[in-house]
Amino acid sequence: MSSCDGRVVAITGAGAGIGRAEALLFAQEGAKVVVNDVSADGANAVVEEITAAGGEAVVNTDDISDWDGAGRFVQQAIDTFGSIDTLVNNAGILRDKMFVNMSIDDWDAVIKVHLRGTFCPSKHAVAYWREQSKAGNQKVARIVNTSSPSGIYGNIGQANYGAAKAGIAAFTQILGEELWRYGVFSNAIAPSALTAMTEGLTGYVDRLKEIEERTGWKNPGGPENIVALVVWLGSPLCTSNGKVYDVRAGHVDVAQGWNPGPAYTKEGPFEVAELDEVLPGLLKDAPPQQNMQGEPKNYGV
Repeated sequence: MSSCDGRVVAITGAGAGIGRAEALLFAQEGAKVVVNDVSADGANAVVEEITAAGGEAVVNTDDISDWDGAGRFVQQAIDTFGSIDTLVNNAGILRDKMFVNMSIDDWDAVIKVHLRGTFCPSKHAVAYWREQSKAGNQKVARIVNTSSPSGIYGNIGQANYGAAKAGIAAFTQILGEELWRYGVFSNAIAPSALTAMTEGLTGYVDRLKEIEERTGWKNPGGPENIVALVVWLGSPLCTSNGKVYDVRAGHVDVAQGWNPGPAYTKEGPFEVAELDEVLPGLLKDAPPQQNMQGEPKNYGV
């Protein structure tokens, strides 16, 4: 018996890249899949690939950052397959620029697709799961969101994308705390994979070449190499809730978010001069913020 036999899985942005790999593996693991993408050609190609292999899938081309579009997407899963069990929020775009050159349109486009595009489908799916729970038919429901190393570590040139992905990481944790009582677990991945969105990131491509040369592993950056985690998180096997996973070729870790660090406590209000004496010592004791390569960041201080 496969991990997702009979489950209904709805995936946004599944016409290419990581979303396509997720759809194919969920179908291989027995799920019925709603393949969403604004590119009808991409979504149709994925559905054809699934059905040719004996699976079940349908196309959805709604804009999931639109409230009504997201509702139609979730309802299509229910109308077509009788339920929705797992929602994978994967759709995303890049508008990378240094902040001094970033326009309001660059900001709004990225925030809309990533944050609204995660909120809207989740809201519609959760309404269905809550209704089912109250009716005595509680689902083993899963939300798998897509954050990014840029969101949990930060990355130069991605103020808009990093802010959106950090928001998704926080959103994931909060839903984990709120929704378990309805049978819903919420987790996220922060993936590194070679897709159309990342092929221009020279440093990442160089690291993949090094892995390939050292290990002989062909195409280590392929999205197919990271999506087993998504299927696990979207299946009844998953025992995780409210977590963000850093995943890349041959590596997965449970990312650690903001936690209280070195501290100074007193009874009463602070004075500026007092903090000037205390804070340098706290900063010295605090571990340096790391970049995506695990190296200390340069903040010019």
